[in-house]
Amino acid sequence: MQSLRGKKIHFIGIGGSGMSGLARIALSDGIHVTGSDSKSSTVLNALQALGATVYSHHAPENVADADVVIYSTAISATNPEMSYAVERSIPILTRAQALALLMNGSKSIAVAGTHGKTTTSSMLTVALQACGTDPSFAIGGTLMASGSNAHRGTGQYFVAEADESDGSFIEYKPLAAIVTNIEHDHVDFFHTPEEVTAVFAKFASTISVDGFLIYCADDEGSRKLGAQGHPFTTVSYGESEGSDLRIDQITLLPLGSRARILWHGRTVGTLELQVPGHHNILNAAACLAMGLSLGEPIHQLLTGLHSFRGAGRRFELVATEHGIRVIDDYGHHPTEISVTLEAARRYAGEGRVLVIFQPHRYSRTQAFLNDFAIALDKADDVTLLEIYAASEKPIPGISAELIAEKMQRGHFIPNFALAAERVIEMANPGDVIITLGAGDVNSLAPIIAEGLNKRFA
Repeated sequence: MQSLRGKKIHFIGIGGSGMSGLARIALSDGIHVTGSDSKSSTVLNALQALGATVYSHHAPENVADADVVIYSTAISATNPEMSYAVERSIPILTRAQALALLMNGSKSIAVAGTHGKTTTSSMLTVALQACGTDPSFAIGGTLMASGSNAHRGTGQYFVAEADESDGSFIEYKPLAAIVTNIEHDHVDFFHTPEEVTAVFAKFASTISVDGFLIYCADDEGSRKLGAQGHPFTTVSYGESEGSDLRIDQITLLPLGSRARILWHGRTVGTLELQVPGHHNILNAAACLAMGLSLGEPIHQLLTGLHSFRGAGRRFELVATEHGIRVIDDYGHHPTEISVTLEAARRYAGEGRVLVIFQPHRYSRTQAFLNDFAIALDKADDVTLLEIYAASEKPIPGISAELIAEKMQRGHFIPNFALAAERVIEMANPGDVIITLGAGDVNSLAPIIAEGLNKRFA
């Protein structure tokens, strides 16, 4: 990125979680940043305060004097700014290509996997910070400890969340990588599970021959990837016998968890987390395996993980009103929903788990209808909103109502206001309410909290 100092980079879709992170780092590197999005937001306001020039609309004149254009995958080829850049032969980079440039010169660590990327990359960042390394990071969610999704650190490490959704993570070419799990998702791009497996294998092939791959021995897809012949070092983690970093004596608590850590068969410490769920024990184990492989001290790594309070929209406590806890969570795949609701059940104790779920994308809903119904029925009651389309066109006959029809405790109420009103009226002290999904269902969490406050006032 040194060659870009003094030049202007324009970000199309700068308000997105990934794009805004890159813009933050570019600003830290002394690069002139402009950017546009379809509407104003707190993210745009924050970037403007950092020195970026931002526009809450897309127009050709926004790109007029740009030296380089970076775009998010959510931007279509017909976007007026994209069209202008192509017509004027302005260099264009994908977000992944730009992130690869930002990581150049650092000891880059890519965190990949169908589930758990954001939490694991957040955990790893906090763990490395506790070792005094001040890593750079670019994460697809807000790190609670810093309130930011990206940072240009002074240390040698760069932690990047590697999103597989469009296969572009093969651009990163990291020193080291974590693969938490491999499962079929993003069915709009990957039509079969085999296509997902293939792109992860291609991603692994980009790891430096002097580097290493951290893989989960408990997950079939990740384990098979790790077992392939690689020129770099492979390190396994999990509960499975023979894992290089093994976890056992696991205790799951309502607000956290505990486990013994063995490194190459020798006990090295006890992991204590302040975030719930068995899945987070595994996420933390991946971070420990990475940290130890990098040569960082176990006690500092454990201290950092113990201090971890979560990432934005990952089982995030939004409010507690009259004994009713309102949680927001990004889970949008049946596997993610299942582990989230298992954690919620322990968190609720004697109370009920009440969910408002918004499916994300028509293609995912169509592919996993039965799985969604089974996972969601782990809650005591579920209100289903209509599908959040993202960039997709509707698929005829596919609706969230189909999920509700397959459930025992599902209720299809597409109106946001009525859905919020329903859970506000039925909640009792001790219950847990979760707004669940990758769309805009999170906007209901503060509304629900306010409604509970009024109801019990």
